[in-house]
Amino acid sequence: MCGIIGVVAQQGQPVSSSIYDGLTVLQHRGQDAAGIVTCEGEHLYQRKSNGLVRDVFQQRHMDTLVGHMGIGHVRYPTAGTSSCAEAQPFYTNSPHGISLAHNGNLTNADELREQLYREDLRHVNTSSDSEVLMNIFAHELLKRGKMYIEEKLRLNVEDVFYAVSKVHERCRGGYSIISMITGYGILGFRDPWGIRPLIIGRRDAPNGGDEWILASESVALLALGCEVVRDVEPGEAVFITAGGQFYNRQCAENPTYTPCIFEHVYFARPDSVIDGISVHRARLKMGRKLAARIPKEHPEAEIDVVIPVPDSGRIAAMELAKDLGVPFREGFVKNRYVGRTFIMPGQAIRKDSVRKKLNPIPYEFEGKNVLLVDDSIVRGNTSAKIVQMARNAGASRVYFASAAPAVIHPNVYGIDMPAKDEYIAHGRTQEEVSQVIGADWLMYQNLDDLLDACRGGDCGVENFDASCFNGVYVTGDIDETYLEKLEGMRNDAAKAAQIKNDEIIEIHNEP
Repeated sequence: MCGIIGVVAQQGQPVSSSIYDGLTVLQHRGQDAAGIVTCEGEHLYQRKSNGLVRDVFQQRHMDTLVGHMGIGHVRYPTAGTSSCAEAQPFYTNSPHGISLAHNGNLTNADELREQLYREDLRHVNTSSDSEVLMNIFAHELLKRGKMYIEEKLRLNVEDVFYAVSKVHERCRGGYSIISMITGYGILGFRDPWGIRPLIIGRRDAPNGGDEWILASESVALLALGCEVVRDVEPGEAVFITAGGQFYNRQCAENPTYTPCIFEHVYFARPDSVIDGISVHRARLKMGRKLAARIPKEHPEAEIDVVIPVPDSGRIAAMELAKDLGVPFREGFVKNRYVGRTFIMPGQAIRKDSVRKKLNPIPYEFEGKNVLLVDDSIVRGNTSAKIVQMARNAGASRVYFASAAPAVIHPNVYGIDMPAKDEYIAHGRTQEEVSQVIGADWLMYQNLDDLLDACRGGDCGVENFDASCFNGVYVTGDIDETYLEKLEGMRNDAAKAAQIKNDEIIEIHNEP
């Protein structure tokens, strides 16, 4: 999962600070690397590196990022490596000079990489599927120009939308894209299923006219003082010229609305609205659904206090406690300077981070029957540590509720979930998982209840990609061969080897 943003301002109005601020708000979506590319006339200015936004960009870097339009990216590596060479945005000079930032994952990246080399005669320099997608778009844009004029030097919006339609024909998987064509404008588009989010914002320019912003989440637009216009529709492309003209076109033949439900469970900020659905409201409903089942399934339980696992479990826990008529308390203090453990590579790193990330408040646990509420359980090491913390702090009994169903299938559309045999729920019943994490009992959310909690909103979304829960992959191209190959790349042993390799590469590349 990554965060992307693009800004087109009026001539003479620099955008680098807006992109920086937007990426800071989107930092929860990726903490591995950050990058910004800006455009002034025919010239590009870039800064990207591994690290958090605040570490990658110093004032001396910001001073060099001139221009009235630009794009930015925060990276969490779902495909490729953590090498600095794979920090985004990517760039290719032909045709016209294209920069691109990508959130998601292509499921046919290997096939496309081979096509690019054998048929399109384009070289892909990294292992990132984002560079593959950029080269597909660039090649189709170049072909479009040659269809009409052998040496076509100018570009129009029809060329751009044509190239996007060919990307949809060739690429499979989940993707939202923000791309900048040097001197021409900024393009945004989503996959035909709308799996990965992208939203449009507008604000008044200081000297009149409009400034346009595209971003992964509405919270970035609001932080920049924008009016939220709408979500980019599945398969749709929008193009904002360097002069601020807005164009849009549906570029997919049979688009369907099936966004990723894990955005609402975990990844998105609660103050975001994605595809017309309030993340906060969806998480409240998740808590309400759990609360309705607890008296029926555990009538003997005497719950003294509901304590959330911060931060993404908090909203569901609040509503659950209210509906049960049980006190809600903050029982863990979170160290804000430790990253999100879900997206940290390597089991050893994650386990160590759990101990550093949370500290219990004994007063809230001593002698009480505690219900802990978290957004989900994936590997289970975090949950087991937290249950043990609660017991060490003096809890009499520890119950555990997950606002999401059991995760038992890999996500292939941009969330780097582990190999399935590393899921704690793989091959285990709910009761067995409860024993492994050390809880007195465990309750998972029902999938139907989760779907119902997230449905509706201004876009009327009824269906979601919930493949990590039910194994149904909406793109229709996922088989066991693909999943086996993916798991070989995602297991912790493979990631540990890749981290070591990345470190060697970085050392060799040092000046």
